[in-house]
Amino acid sequence: MLAFRIVRHYVNSTKRGFAMATGPNRILDEFAKLMTDAAGAAQGVRREVETAFRGQAERILNSMDVVQREEFEAARDMAAKAREENTRLAARIEALEAKLAEMTGQAAPAASAKPRAKK
Repeated sequence: MLAFRIVRHYVNSTKRGFAMATGPNRILDEFAKLMTDAAGAAQGVRREVETAFRGQAERILNSMDVVQREEFEAARDMAAKAREENTRLAARIEALEAKLAEMTGQAAPAASAKPRAKK
């Protein structure tokens, strides 16, 4: 299809009189025009392929129910805050239990096995 466009451009340009130079310069001018048109056509095809690929990739990712990066980072931040709060609350509970044991005169309960924080 690209070759067809190049040939059609060459035929149309020579019919309209764009090739006014004579001799070897005319051939080089026409060749330069053909290469310029070929480069423009190639860029157009590249843009079309990229657009089609992006659209297809989006459809595939949407059908796979893949989470977006922003949503993942927000969930990760919420989980980190929840772990910090759990650690803080566990320390508070231990302090309150120790205080209660002191007030009632009982021995402080042994520290229960704490789940280790995942990193």
